[in-house]
Amino acid sequence: MVNDSQDQAPRRRFRPGRRGLLILLAGLVAAAAAAVLVPLLLVEETPPREPRRLLVPEGWRAAQVYAAVDRTLGVPAGTTRKAAAGVGRTGGASRPGSAGPQLPPEARGNPEGFLFPATYPVEEGTTPASLLRYMVRTADERFRAQNLAAGARRNGVTPYQTVTIASIVQAEADTPQDMGKVARVIYNRFARSMPLQMDSTLNYALGRSTLDTSHADTRLDSPYNTYARQGLPPTPIDNPGEQAVRAAIDPPPGDWLYFVTVRPGDTRFTADYDEHRRNVQEFNERRRGDGG
Repeated sequence: MVNDSQDQAPRRRFRPGRRGLLILLAGLVAAAAAAVLVPLLLVEETPPREPRRLLVPEGWRAAQVYAAVDRTLGVPAGTTRKAAAGVGRTGGASRPGSAGPQLPPEARGNPEGFLFPATYPVEEGTTPASLLRYMVRTADERFRAQNLAAGARRNGVTPYQTVTIASIVQAEADTPQDMGKVARVIYNRFARSMPLQMDSTLNYALGRSTLDTSHADTRLDSPYNTYARQGLPPTPIDNPGEQAVRAAIDPPPGDWLYFVTVRPGDTRFTADYDEHRRNVQEFNERRRGDGG
C-alpha cells in the first residue's frame, strides 16, 4: 500500500480562543499556588524543637557537672574537665561566649563551688567552656545578691572560705532547716580551735558519698581530712545552693559543737560531748539494725 500525501487533506492547528487562554492561564496559576502551599503546610505542621536544658542540682561536685556537660553536648568524656582549666583565667559569662568576672584568686582556677546549681539553656554553638563560664557568672550574681562579701567580713572569714563553708553545709545538712545550725557548728569549732571532723570532706577526698567513716579514713593523708587537719579544706567540696550560702553567711546563734543525723529528719545538735556520744551510739545501733 502506497501512502500518497497528495491525497490527504491538510491538517488544521488548534488555536485556543481568548476565553480558552484565560482558562489555561488560571489553571497554571492554581497549580503553581498548590505547589507552593503544600511545602508551607508541611512546615507549619512540624512542631518547633524544644531547646535543650542542663539541670545542675544543689550539692553536685564539679566532676559530676563535667560529666553531665559532656553528655548534654555529646562530646567525649573528659572534654569539659579539660575546658575547666581555662574558666578561671577567662572569667564568667552572663550568656555563653561573653566575658565576665573571674574566679577568686584563692580558687587557683578551680571552679569547684562556683558552678552554680540551676537549669541552664543549651543553645546552638554552646561549648563546654562557655557553659562553665555561664555557671560561674551565675554564681557571682547570686553571691553578690546575698551580700556574701559583707557576710564574710562579719564572720571573720573570706568570701572564698564562706563558699567552702556553704559547700560543707550543703553536704552535711539533712534538711534545709538544719543548714543554719550546721554552719553555726563550723563557726563554733573555729572559735575553739577545734578540728571540723566532717565526714563530707573525707568523702570528697576519697571520691565517694557514704555515711560510714572508719578510723582508717580519719588517718588519710589529705588536705581534705578535717579530722587530722585544723581549719577548712583547701577548696569547696561541692557546688552549694542559695540556702546553704545563706546559712553560711547568717547562721543562727547557738552553742552547738556536735551533730549527728540519727534518722532521716532527726538531726541532733548539742554542745555536750557525752550527749553527742549517746546520739552517735543510737545512730550506729540503727544502722546495724537496718543492715547498714
